[in-house]
Amino acid sequence: MRRVYILVFTVLAISCRTTSYKPTGQTLTRQEYIRQYVPIAVQEMNRTGIPASIKLAQAILESGDGNSTLARRANNHFGIKCHDWKGARIYHDDDARGECFRKYRAPEESFRDHSDFLTGRSRYAFLFDLNPTDYKAWAAGLKRAGYATNPNYDRMLIRIIEENQLTQYDNASAMRRAERTASRYTTRTTASGTRMVDVRNNIRYIEAREGDSFAKLARELNMMSWELPKYNESPADRNLVAGEIIYLQPKRNRAERGNDYHVVLEGETIYRISQLYGVKLERLYRMNSLSAGYEPAVGEKIWLRGNRPMVTTDVPAPKIEFEL
Repeated sequence: MRRVYILVFTVLAISCRTTSYKPTGQTLTRQEYIRQYVPIAVQEMNRTGIPASIKLAQAILESGDGNSTLARRANNHFGIKCHDWKGARIYHDDDARGECFRKYRAPEESFRDHSDFLTGRSRYAFLFDLNPTDYKAWAAGLKRAGYATNPNYDRMLIRIIEENQLTQYDNASAMRRAERTASRYTTRTTASGTRMVDVRNNIRYIEAREGDSFAKLARELNMMSWELPKYNESPADRNLVAGEIIYLQPKRNRAERGNDYHVVLEGETIYRISQLYGVKLERLYRMNSLSAGYEPAVGEKIWLRGNRPMVTTDVPAPKIEFEL
């Protein structure tokens, strides 16, 4: 039996339409992409039962955060090929040269067609018997059903969901969260264009673009040269990676409420976790009783709001005998 979330709101504060916040030719960052498309992902979850976290993760992966050739030229955010498609089409090299892909008038059509594609084909029917909040089962199911040929497809989706905390859009307050996500950003106009300023853990931040450096950002944002390296606990001459979080204020001593711990994924470092949650490195080391420079293993829990729980055992104290 298919399970579908039905969320009823007297007033819907967000329109189904999305708006491009980027100048023509400028790439979207991942957080900008999420802000832009989370409302339609949540609405499609309510309509069809596909978890918003799964839909967003697939769109992020398949479209390269909306920057792929298919997304830009054909509004195709899910890499869906023509199959029995009667509409407009575009030819693009994928598994083979010149493959036929669906072309849409707007990205929203791609999101809706993706839902119809999954609900209308028997090989995906078993997905709708899964718990709609079990994103790991959905990711594994999409891989098993053959949505993509990459053998790591499920793990790639799971990583995107966990790193970007997309499960927050899979529950009963999803639309309210989507509204806050879509509306909380501000912009700063600089000599180099518009910068999107978001908030995480009550700290304002931007995302680095290709070619950014701390010195360049300091000039652009009219900040002192020492501020950004200090706030981000990083050498001033480090090369910045496009899409990484750059805090404009000092990080906090603990994560936001609800983020008690983080389970380490492959390739993650303490610094990456510190930036992900906006928590100072020194505090992470102290809360987890770790020495400076320690790097965690995959699957290890890193506590974000309080000290690592003490491990207790029920082993009785040794009996002491006295000789009289």
